[in-house]
Amino acid sequence: MLNLVLASVGGIVFGGVAGTLVLQFFSLRKISSAKLRADKLLAEAETKSKEIVLAARAEALKEREVDKKEYETKEKYLEKIETDLRRRELSVDNRFEELGKSQKDLLAKEKQIDDIKQALRDLRKKQEESLERIAKMTKDEAKRVLLDLVEREGKEEIVKKFKEVDDYVKDNVDEKVRRVMVTAMQRLAAETASETTITPIQLPSEEMKGRVIGKEGRNIQTFEKVTGVDLIIDDTPEVVVISTFDPIRKQVARITLQELISDGRINPTRIEEAFDKAKKLVAADIKKAGEEACYEVGVTGLPLEIMQILGRLKFRTSFGQNQLHHAIEVARIGALLAEEIGVDSALVKKACLLHDLGKAVDHEVPGSHAVISADICRKFKLPADLIHAIESHHGDIEPESVAAILVQVADAISASRPGSRRESFEFYMKRLTELERVANAFPGVEKSFAVQAGREVRVMVIPEEIDDLVAIKMSKDIAKKIEEEVQYPGQVKITVIRETRAVEFAR
Repeated sequence: MLNLVLASVGGIVFGGVAGTLVLQFFSLRKISSAKLRADKLLAEAETKSKEIVLAARAEALKEREVDKKEYETKEKYLEKIETDLRRRELSVDNRFEELGKSQKDLLAKEKQIDDIKQALRDLRKKQEESLERIAKMTKDEAKRVLLDLVEREGKEEIVKKFKEVDDYVKDNVDEKVRRVMVTAMQRLAAETASETTITPIQLPSEEMKGRVIGKEGRNIQTFEKVTGVDLIIDDTPEVVVISTFDPIRKQVARITLQELISDGRINPTRIEEAFDKAKKLVAADIKKAGEEACYEVGVTGLPLEIMQILGRLKFRTSFGQNQLHHAIEVARIGALLAEEIGVDSALVKKACLLHDLGKAVDHEVPGSHAVISADICRKFKLPADLIHAIESHHGDIEPESVAAILVQVADAISASRPGSRRESFEFYMKRLTELERVANAFPGVEKSFAVQAGREVRVMVIPEEIDDLVAIKMSKDIAKKIEEEVQYPGQVKITVIRETRAVEFAR
């Protein structure tokens, strides 16, 4: 039994020792294998590091060669620049030396010229003394004689040259201007509306006149109070007359009265109703007229308030010329003129359309209508060049642009074309008298005549006091004086007539 136990213990010990030895064997084998792999990896790493070092060294050598070549190239370039600079420096030095020599030569020549001038002055002085001694007159006396001779012989030549210049201007410049103006005026002869401050209203019967007056004049008093016009009823059969200075008020009153006559019911309440309706109709008509005027001439971008003020010109006249028609006509003429001479036609057209805007409110606002027009445009922040062209069209300020001058020209063409405006006989006679007065004020004028309805002034001069040259100058001076002092449509031709009459009698 004991032996069995000992044998079992011995077997167990032996097995443990054997297992330990086996484990150690496999551990040593694994360690040896890991060491071999480590050695292999180290060898591979050393090989790769050597390859990398060799590659880096080769790359460095290659870069070094490239840098060396680039350095050599730049060095050669710098040497070339240095050589060029040295060559140029030498050239500048040579030129500086040449300039120094040239300056010395110029100074020497300048001294020679001064010597020659002095010699010539001395020689001229000796010649003048010799001439004075031979001619027995001084230098000033000889100069006066020579100038008198030149003046007598050259006066006719000067007059001839003046005439040649005038003929050239007339043949070229005047013809060009005339062609431009005719082109602008072509097909623009708009009709003229003859309107005044009174408007007659036809009644259907004489009995209607009593209904308009009303019991104890109640209706006519209410009508005048509501509309702000005077209603004139006289002995003219079947006619009443509306009178007022305000064209808008007159139009509202006319529509109100026509509505009352058409309806037949005339009483204070009905008058107020008809008046309110008429105001709305006129306001709509004004707005429509302003929009149509802008559309007709192709002007866009205007504020609504400006177009409404423009539409009020439909009921405003000047010398019998409807102001809205006038504004449209001026806009068309101005655009054509601008296109002819290459100016901004859109600016000129807009300024021409709005140039008389102030006439729509000039009975409400004091001042020149040109200034009022400009103030209205300034209020609505329109462009400054447009405002200037409007404000200067009647000379309230000096025009400073071609567009401003074109507005003046277009306005003058529209106002002065035949049939555009009516002119009172008194104003016509005053203009003729003013033209003759200006011409007669010049010295040497014998008498003058304004002919062709004031479009020409013929001036007779005293031939003993005025020669041909002075006559030409006088015509220009008279024209300038008329431009400054007289208001006239279109242009005025000045004709100065100088004639010498030889009279003898045969007995």
